[in-house]
Amino acid sequence: MMRALNKVILTAGLVLALSGHAQANEGVALPQHDWSHTGVFGTIDKAAAQRGFQVFKEVCSACHSARLIRIRELKGIGFSDADLKAIAAGYQVADGPNDQGEMFQRPGLPSDVFPKPFPNDNAARAANNGALPPDLSVIAKARKGGEDYIAALLTGYTEAPADFKLNEGMSYNKYFTGHQIAMPQVVNDDGVTYSDGTKATKDQIAYDVATFLTFVAEPSMDQRKQTGMKVILFLIVLSGLLYATKRHLWRNVEH
Repeated sequence: MMRALNKVILTAGLVLALSGHAQANEGVALPQHDWSHTGVFGTIDKAAAQRGFQVFKEVCSACHSARLIRIRELKGIGFSDADLKAIAAGYQVADGPNDQGEMFQRPGLPSDVFPKPFPNDNAARAANNGALPPDLSVIAKARKGGEDYIAALLTGYTEAPADFKLNEGMSYNKYFTGHQIAMPQVVNDDGVTYSDGTKATKDQIAYDVATFLTFVAEPSMDQRKQTGMKVILFLIVLSGLLYATKRHLWRNVEH
């Protein structure tokens, strides 16, 4: 009896190990991009981030929210105060209650967050074949691979292999876990018309969106790096001054 039990446990463990090994090898290596914001001295490509915001506004925001960033924070990618007021005014925001105790709609303000595309999660699922579109506020930090994963995902749609069972309403994406994704392909060549005249290829759009979402996930990244460099320079100078002071104070003392 004990021998049979041990055999069952060993078999189950082997199956789980093989299953885990297969899942680990299921992923496809992500294409690596040369992002301007990587490294100690890297900064956000503001032009790319502004184009990415245009794509977010015209395409992504139809299904996805970005509820953790306020419109005024877009100043960090080069928008002026006048631009921010114009961007905010293009949204209708729920506010209230008023003197009659009723909620009302008003034009957005730079201090507002981006309005959600759906009133609640159930409405979002009903409009997306049962899938809940994730909030994009910190998606660049929440997904392994970060911006490389976002860019790869947006360009990773292909025809499913002949032996792959694709469920109804799903799309095949070689970079998505399990390769079945509820989001259809939304990034295509010339899918948007960039206001700065940049050619909107599929790869360019994906790069710009990934850059923008990296900024959204950490709006203070450039400021943090600049502050860090100032602190390092200060500590280097301070160390030099302390060493020189020590040498001066102890110069006549025999050791």
